Amino acid sequence: MDEVRYLLAANQSAESGSILLSGNSTPSSSLLATQYPRATTLFATICCIFFIIFGVFGNLVTILALSKCVKLRNATTAFVISLCTADLLFCTINLPPTASRYIHHNWVLGDTLCRLFPFFFYGNVAASLLSMTAITINRYVLINHYKYYDKIYQRKYIALMIAFCWIFSFSLLTPTLAGAWGEFGYHRPSFSCTILRKDGKSPKKFLFVLGFLLPCLIIVISYSCIFYRVHKSRKNVEAHSPTPAKTPGGVSSPAPLMRQVSQRQDEIRLTRMMLIIFCSFLLCFLPLMIVNVLEEKIRMPTVHVMASVLAWMSSCINPIIYAAMNRQYRQAYVRLFCGAKRRIGTNNSSSSTARSGSSHSKTLMSEVFVFNPTMNGSNGHCTSNNEKNKKNEENKI
Repeated sequence: MDEVRYLLAANQSAESGSILLSGNSTPSSSLLATQYPRATTLFATICCIFFIIFGVFGNLVTILALSKCVKLRNATTAFVISLCTADLLFCTINLPPTASRYIHHNWVLGDTLCRLFPFFFYGNVAASLLSMTAITINRYVLINHYKYYDKIYQRKYIALMIAFCWIFSFSLLTPTLAGAWGEFGYHRPSFSCTILRKDGKSPKKFLFVLGFLLPCLIIVISYSCIFYRVHKSRKNVEAHSPTPAKTPGGVSSPAPLMRQVSQRQDEIRLTRMMLIIFCSFLLCFLPLMIVNVLEEKIRMPTVHVMASVLAWMSSCINPIIYAAMNRQYRQAYVRLFCGAKRRIGTNNSSSSTARSGSSHSKTLMSEVFVFNPTMNGSNGHCTSNNEKNKKNEENKI
């Protein structure tokens, strides 16, 4: 019965010419009646409900854990909380109507919500993407331009950056909401509320370039510069590292070698985390963006559904990538659930806080190398964080 209803809706949409097609064929002959298999929509409904439960829980726990952890109150954490907030709103505002749409094979929530649904859908996605870009730029400044970090990431500037991410995301969609450039409305063949053409114009390609390709380009360039700087600094450290110290018995001390091994391991973890972040981002968003831009050419319902499921999944995996893979974030989770009674790694946490200061994060990205702003250009000397702390302790003594 659902398939018959969908076929009638598709034919009605074709005859009314609600979807603009190019070429010489007429709308009734060009728009092929395509049916969404019941198994496909049932799968989408189950995934949607699962992502609602897991996404709300994961993002809410991450926001509470990071907000209550004094040690993690820094710029990076602020952007991560912004990212989790966007994903939390996506799970609470957009996914429930989406589940209803796939259950009924129709939009049953009224015209007003049909216009607001894509506005919040694409707005939350854009805010999530820009928050991700802000995290990448933050990592780039910390590693490549360390001496400017304190000046750029002051509390008032961080608030302005987060506000820009949200205001810019929804301002891009305001002309479409007002009907000035395309419009938000009901698309019968896919029983979805999305961006429609108006007067032969649609902002989809513009939003794809400005809201997707440009942030992708910024992320690629930033991570490439980070990789280059880390690789170059590792070579400088190896080239200018002192020879192993001799003990009174004439045995070489393994400390410098162990330090180099630890730095290599940190670089490997850093590389893996960056690849996971960027690849998961592309995996989740790129298929949906391509399907939306090429909607008139892609007639396979299963492709549309799978692209949507991948986009929904992004609201759940981001807390895992940005929080669960970091040791200090995991400790924040434990403190949230166990309360103040359980102290995990008190000595390590206090010493780490003393080394990092109150304004810098010590994620895997920033633990690999901390560059001396007064680096000697003649000999390429690069002072590590541990060596500077040892000198400070000696001066105090």
